[in-house]
Formats: sequence, C-alpha cells, structure tokens
Amino acid sequence: MSTLGRNTLGQSGVAVSGLAFGAAALGNLFAEVTQEQAYDAVGAAWDAGIRSFDTAPHYGLGLSERRLGAALRERPRSAYTVSTKVGRRLEPAAAGEAVGDDLAHGFAVPATHRRVWDFGADGIRRTLDASLERLGLDRVDIVYLHDPDDHAEQALREGYPALEKLRSEGVVGAIGAGMNRTGLLTRFVRDTDIDVVLCAGRYTLLDHDALAGLLPAAQERGTSVVIGGAFNSGLLADPRPGATYDYAEAPKELLDRALALKAAAERHGTTLRAAALAFCSAHPAVASVLVGARTPDEVRDCAEQFTAPVPAALWQELRDTGLLPAGAPVPDGGPS
Repeated sequence: MSTLGRNTLGQSGVAVSGLAFGAAALGNLFAEVTQEQAYDAVGAAWDAGIRSFDTAPHYGLGLSERRLGAALRERPRSAYTVSTKVGRRLEPAAAGEAVGDDLAHGFAVPATHRRVWDFGADGIRRTLDASLERLGLDRVDIVYLHDPDDHAEQALREGYPALEKLRSEGVVGAIGAGMNRTGLLTRFVRDTDIDVVLCAGRYTLLDHDALAGLLPAAQERGTSVVIGGAFNSGLLADPRPGATYDYAEAPKELLDRALALKAAAERHGTTLRAAALAFCSAHPAVASVLVGARTPDEVRDCAEQFTAPVPAALWQELRDTGLLPAGAPVPDGGPS
C-alpha cells in the first residue's frame, strides 16, 4: 500500500488508496469481459496495492457490483473501501417485454432492467439496499449521487439530505457526488457538507476545467476530490488516429495536443500515461485517482505508471510550450 499512498476523505475518516480501481469494465463496458477476467483484474489490483474500488448500479445493470463483490469476498473487509452510486434506480423489465441488449447505454449485457432517474430519499435508500445485496456487503464506505446533471434541484433538496442521514446513522462512511461537469460539483462543495466529489475527465493533461473553480473550492472547504477519466477515455493512454476522447473519436486538435504531450514525455524519458496520472494526483485537493481497467495487464500497467517518477523538467517544458497552465500544481512542488 505504501507506494500507492493512502488519504482520508474530508472529515469522514474513510481512507482511500492514491490509485483506485474503477469497475465499470466489469459490467461489460462496450464489450464482454468474462467472469474469470473480471476476478483476475480485481486480484491484480489487490496485488498491486490498490485498496479502493468504485462501482455503480448503472455499470452493466448491476453486473459490475455483483462481480466486484464476489471478487472481494475473501478479502478482509476492513482492508478495503468500496464506493457505489445512487440516482439511477434499476427496475426489472415488464413481464413479456422483449429483452434486447443494453449497448445503447454502453454495456454488453441483456437489458433485463431499466434505469429510472430517482434522487428522492426513498429511491436512494432502495437503490443502496439493492446495491448492498448485489455486492454481498452489509455496508459501503462511500456513496455518490451519480450524474445529477439534469436533476440538480432534486439531488440537492432530497438526495443530499438522504445521504447526510445515512452518514449520520453510520450506514455509510462518506458521501459525495460524481459527474463529468464541474459547475454542479462546485455547487455541492460550496453549499453542502459532502466529504468528496468524483470529477470525471475534467482535470487531465488535456482538460483543466476543474482548476478554475472546483479544485480551489474543494481545497478551501476541505472536501476531497477523486479524479476519474485521467486518460480521457483513451486518448491520453494511446494517442493515435481513431483514439477516443470522452467516449467519442477525438477531434484532430485534441489528438495533436495529445501527440505533443506524448512526444514531450518521451523526450524526458517517461511515458504519457505516467505523466497523466502524476498530473492528476499532484493537486493538494486530490485524494485518489480512479482508473478503469478490464485486464490484469492493464491494472499492473496503471500501478506501474502511477508510481513511476516523472522528471521536473517535463513539467517545465509543458508550461513553456503552453501545454500546461502555469498555475497547475505538479509533483515537483507546486505551481511555477
């Protein structure tokens, strides 16, 4: 664990490893993953020192939760943290309803259930109870309001108080919100007493949006930040024609920037993947970087890149060439 670090979320007492495992792929994200592959990926994460695991009902209509819970079942419960999400309640398909696939939502699973947006107090408790059953756990450590973008008022008026009550009852250890837009996350940080926000894709080597409002607000309020999407869904892992950015083919301008970042990293004897992870984790408000993986090799590579040294001279070059904002904290001690 020591090489990956360990940080406490806000004032919650819940600790997370500096590198966390994102389990969306275990729900057959875009393509099927066998049960054996899923278990092996979680095992590789454990062997690498990862002790924080993130899932959601949305991921494969509960498949990710079931697989993650099974893969962790023989591990000591006090040794790891699990986060899941609320806001999309799963309801079984109606009797006699034709069951197709769920690829329209990004998952290669049968569409045995439908998702119902529900940030109400009762819906949140029902959703969490169902998640606990799928995970095979009597508690989860962190619960996020999941993608409340178009349901902001209900999430703030009903969803957040429901999570606050669950936290006060000791049902969950830490509460937060997770999404890929920073404006509403910043509002949660400023207007509530959440412990953590999960910000996906908006603080990377290619997208610095969170630097303007969210991260300073989190630092000021003592709210922890978990960064997801450090590779922007693939472009910063392997920039090439056809690579994806936010789950769509990357525009040429972003591909060119990613290729320039990769070339700079290689000139300094490191990799773009290592630089991408180091950049995300360097901000003082960031407690953990969440990386999705579907194979043991991907997990091992992420852990290796996360712990790889990145020369200070690389950050200076990126600033000098305008590829990195001058005020962005970097691992060599902070902004220039």
